[in-house]
Amino acid sequence: MRRIILTTESGADLPEDLARKYNVQVVPMHIIMDGKDYLDGSLPVQEIYDYYGRTKKIPSTTSTNAHEYEELFTRIRQESPDSIIVHVGYTSKASSSFQNAVIAAEEFQDIYLIDALNVTGGLAAVVVYAGELLEKEPDIDPKLLVEKIEKIVPKSRLAFIPGSLEFLRAGGRVSNMASLIGTLLKIKPCIELKDGKLMSTKKYRGKMSGAAEKLFKDYLNEFDIDREQQLYLIYSIGLDEAIKQRMDEVARENAFQKIRWIQAGGMISTHSGAGGFGVAGLEK
Repeated sequence: MRRIILTTESGADLPEDLARKYNVQVVPMHIIMDGKDYLDGSLPVQEIYDYYGRTKKIPSTTSTNAHEYEELFTRIRQESPDSIIVHVGYTSKASSSFQNAVIAAEEFQDIYLIDALNVTGGLAAVVVYAGELLEKEPDIDPKLLVEKIEKIVPKSRLAFIPGSLEFLRAGGRVSNMASLIGTLLKIKPCIELKDGKLMSTKKYRGKMSGAAEKLFKDYLNEFDIDREQQLYLIYSIGLDEAIKQRMDEVARENAFQKIRWIQAGGMISTHSGAGGFGVAGLEK
């Protein structure tokens, strides 16, 4: 049976141990500071915040380009000539990365492209789901695998509170960001993925400790998250350890046993700012 290899972008924030476990090939997106291009993952996230502290400038980000996908697909085929590639991509509604993957794939055969319509832990949840399917059924028919992944895509739910509204506003990725203008003071917006678009859905007042707990409880009330699946708790550098400890407690109080903290990488942190919190999982 031909080997199936999974690929995704760095914007999935997929932990290295999970990428190794499921042999997921991760292609970097880009962070731009003072005109210099850094590959996401090659730059410590703290440097992004240090840069802002020095310059009061917020870095920008760019997608993985078609040439980089072509290089990735070529390398995989050189290492595994008979392989089938299944790419689970960063939402096409917030980046041109997926479209660039489509362009690159035109030069290859046996590549399946899936728009996960999600980012960070929401994308990671879909990638890990695919990896677990492959681990259980290594001889699965590729078309059946793709069908199962596509069915789980709308069940991946992500919600987060950014650490900095200034970073969020500068990023320009939230479709209804204008609705927050004039109400930013002491407001912490909940950002969710709606049909692949980043949308501000709720607003919380007060400190991050209270807002994070309200977000988590609202998330569990709104979505029927599968307790048997992995729950992802997402943080950006600067989130208070006491908040992380409390979110762990809330997750266990709600019968989650498989809890995984993941740190937001450079791509996500550039849009969310320091001290953000999020949660992602799969609905039943």
